[in-house]
Amino acid sequence: MSTTTAFTQEAARVVSHSHSRVASLARQLLRIESITPNDGGCQDIVRNRLEKIGFICETMKFEDVTNLWAHRGNTSPLVVFAGHTDVVPSGPTKEWQYPPFDGVIDDQNVLHGRGAVDMKGGIAAFIVALEDFLHLNPNYAGSIGIILTSDEEGPAKFGTKLVVQELTRAGITIDMGIVGEPSSRDKVGDTIKIGRRGSIGGDLIIKGIQGHVAYPHQSLNPIHESLGALKDLVDMNWDNGTDDFGPTTFQISNINSGTGARNVIPGIKTTMFNFRYSPASTEESLRSRMEKILEKHSLNYEIDWHDASLPYETDRTSHLVEQALASVLEVTGAEGTLCTSGGTSDGRFLAAAGCSQVIELGPSHKTIHKVDEHVSIEDLQVLADIYNNLLERLLLTSVED
Repeated sequence: MSTTTAFTQEAARVVSHSHSRVASLARQLLRIESITPNDGGCQDIVRNRLEKIGFICETMKFEDVTNLWAHRGNTSPLVVFAGHTDVVPSGPTKEWQYPPFDGVIDDQNVLHGRGAVDMKGGIAAFIVALEDFLHLNPNYAGSIGIILTSDEEGPAKFGTKLVVQELTRAGITIDMGIVGEPSSRDKVGDTIKIGRRGSIGGDLIIKGIQGHVAYPHQSLNPIHESLGALKDLVDMNWDNGTDDFGPTTFQISNINSGTGARNVIPGIKTTMFNFRYSPASTEESLRSRMEKILEKHSLNYEIDWHDASLPYETDRTSHLVEQALASVLEVTGAEGTLCTSGGTSDGRFLAAAGCSQVIELGPSHKTIHKVDEHVSIEDLQVLADIYNNLLERLLLTSVED
């Protein structure tokens, strides 16, 4: 038997065995009720597997958040997979087809549970892909890192953001980042995200003068006074977007005012708002323009601005993007598309630390955060194959050359 034939047969055996391992690890993680910011031991499970294949692992605790930094190798390029082990609450469990933390695989080979797609399924796929890649390719070029946090679904103050800061202080530079968020629409790999809009919001507090509704001339109604300004904010064309990003949007998510009594003019009105902004605008420009509109209407106001999430964008012609598209095509036979839609992700923290190549590649987002969140085992297997193929493209080229 030739060396090439033996290697091909071994690769086929490893791929076949990986399928059951993806399902097993995903179920193991789903059975842990790791509601943010609780990790519940998920990272210990991952750590045990990584240490067996030569990773150096470090747990980083900040406040009530658990983070894991694992790495193998000390040469460039450093390719980092980023993910999170926390999940959102399940909601009413009686509405689920199966208990949300039982990790049930039904007779259609579909895995059910909170976190199936967001994002314990993606973590399982990447860990198994890593095991298979290192089994066949122990002498790769470069380094591999993994960042896991239990603070992605929450405020995201003590998770990936602080881990990346620690790495920067240690002189560690991330060259390429792969975030396992559910990026796909219908089929795994049909969509790869190469950026995300920024987000900034806050509470707009309009101050009036409380009084009796029968004597409006003795009061100042903040609801009435602010209607014109709110309409201007909603109607404003903040920018026209960029080639990869749609225009910036402004949304009001909650309005609260009044004492609960029908005959009292309120003294304060609080409006919760949010900008989702493209790189065509900045946090500073949006703040300034909003304040000018409020001042034009002569309002007595305060704004409690919340922490901003910066936008990020990876060049379509970057090495990581091109190789990710090639991996999707080779594994699935279909071409993936690139987009920047959706909310924020931890990819922004990798980009802010100087990583110029960041993508998000994971399962379908159709059931994300929904009752009966689920993913097919076949999709997780395909995702693991894509990750494995991508690692080969990123870390074996110089070895083969």
